Amino acid sequence: MRSQSIRLKPIHVLLAFTVLALVALAVSAATPAPAAAPIEGLMSKPAAGAVAPQFSLVDQNGKTHKLADYKGKWVVVYFYPKDQTPGCTNQACSFTENVFAFRKAGAQILGISVDDEKSHKAFEAALAKNAKISADNQKAIEEHGLPFPLLADSTFATAKTYGVLMQRGTMTIASRDTFLIDPNGKVAKHYDVTPDKLEGHSAELLADIEAFKAAARKG
Repeated sequence: MRSQSIRLKPIHVLLAFTVLALVALAVSAATPAPAAAPIEGLMSKPAAGAVAPQFSLVDQNGKTHKLADYKGKWVVVYFYPKDQTPGCTNQACSFTENVFAFRKAGAQILGISVDDEKSHKAFEAALAKNAKISADNQKAIEEHGLPFPLLADSTFATAKTYGVLMQRGTMTIASRDTFLIDPNGKVAKHYDVTPDKLEGHSAELLADIEAFKAAARKG
């Protein structure tokens, strides 16, 4: 008896590979994504009325800033994910353009990310050339630096205390959250700054500060 070889036409081979690919895709889709790893020591985000957690961090120039240094003033503590990324750049530009309004309101801006001091310094230099910042403010940054500190939370301690530390893929970053702290050191309001709220965030803070001040005068 002669053995007969089975000959497959190219179209049959192509169909077989297509079926296998579809099966593999279905199995992959049915497999649940790995759960995000819990971050050790992560606290809950402080709510309105809570005492704001204290911190002591260095800025882009190596100067130490403590939250306690600003007692008696309104303080905008804004956490952002990473230096020189589009959303974080837009946020820094907005605060820079409105910095005199914040000063007039008696408010101090403090930006915090888990980037180190060197990264913050490079971010400051890049902002001095950003077209979203006015020519006058670009010149002021070149001559005097950014008009508010960018604090380096490279140990993650402050982001953990404020409940904003998160894992994105292989990167550990701070989520985009802002805490408005009143002159008594308590959280007046917490803002979850989603992308759709980013553009008007600076103006929203200024309006809220004035509203809180007006309510305090009445009451």
